[in-house]
Amino acid sequence: MSASGTAPVRLKPLSVVPEGDDEVLVGDPASGTFVTIPAVGGVVIAALRRGASVEEAAAEAEAFAGEPVNVVSFVATLGELGFLASDEEEAARDAVEPVRTAPIQARRWMTSVRPETVRPFFGRTAWVFYAACLVYAVAVFVFRPGLLPDPAVDAFPFDDVGLSALAWLPFVWFAAASHECGHWLGARALGIQTRFGVDRRLWMLVFETDLTQLWTLPRRQRYGPLLAGLAVDSVLLAVLLTGRLLIDTGVWHAPELAGKLLAAWVFIKVMQMLWQSLVFLRTDLYAVLLNALGCRNLWRVKSLMLKRALWRLTAEETAELADATDTDLRVGRWFRWVWLAGFAGVIVWFCVLLLPVFAEALAWAAEGLAEGPLTAAFWYRLLCVTLLLGPEALALVLTVKEYAARLTARRTARAH
Repeated sequence: MSASGTAPVRLKPLSVVPEGDDEVLVGDPASGTFVTIPAVGGVVIAALRRGASVEEAAAEAEAFAGEPVNVVSFVATLGELGFLASDEEEAARDAVEPVRTAPIQARRWMTSVRPETVRPFFGRTAWVFYAACLVYAVAVFVFRPGLLPDPAVDAFPFDDVGLSALAWLPFVWFAAASHECGHWLGARALGIQTRFGVDRRLWMLVFETDLTQLWTLPRRQRYGPLLAGLAVDSVLLAVLLTGRLLIDTGVWHAPELAGKLLAAWVFIKVMQMLWQSLVFLRTDLYAVLLNALGCRNLWRVKSLMLKRALWRLTAEETAELADATDTDLRVGRWFRWVWLAGFAGVIVWFCVLLLPVFAEALAWAAEGLAEGPLTAAFWYRLLCVTLLLGPEALALVLTVKEYAARLTARRTARAH
């Protein structure tokens, strides 16, 4: 392979998607690596795909741009990005591992569901139904405010706090799994591959679906998979609220425990859906915001702009910020303060919804632990509180590992 002369350049199966009039989004779907380049770069890639030589591609690029284009340098950049193909890479194409986007993550893309099988669940009629479920849930809360979750009461359907915590777990896992499966199936409906992972947002453990390959689609087609998780949440919440409404109106004379369990599960689902509204924590609606505004690297730009406002940037960071897109800079000017103020929102969310639950559970656990390890109560309460607080403990471990890795990298950079 040569980057000059008349020899053709071999590219990997790249995705090239127009992003406005002046840019294209280029990436390797197999590795999940995507970059935005000027539109003339798309012209060069299209020429190279047809088998044109570097010289022929340069001629086409010059005709498009109205001035000479350094295609040799551009091809070298494609090589640095890993976009050029070799015989060995093509032979092992199926074994390529995507770039890791979460601390704990599957190594391969998932393709087990055929797009045509799930496509009907993400058509126009389906989305009208999902929206109707959300409107219905909001209407129930408006006209039946007594059904709004009360964490201190609804979180404990059993008199035994530990048993209540254990009753939480199956539904918490089911609700989280169904949400992520919504993303997965929404992506598969468009023929996109995904994978599951575990990450953290501040001190909270989260499950996530890697939707990197959405960047192979035009912007307007990305909303479905991004909102599919909340669509599943809306249906599940509507079903749970229907049960509570039937009990509240006397239509369904259900056992008292059934009503308490429904109340607990409604509380969990509302808590999870409110979490997705916290756009300053890279939630689903944050991804929707990025897509709607056309941002490329808002999270990093936000961090740099906030650091510049409160402290000072290094020379490398100043150069990095100067290279940011105009859109990221424009949005970053206000989003940095939204992110900063968002900490107050997270604290309110935690104090209102989770703190009463954790406080009650910890107080209950302390009573049993005080009896000593020779009693059954000690081990029972230790097990329950561990299962309840285990995800947050794992998130704390991931946080420590992340900051330790950053500190090590900084020390290594200074040493060199």
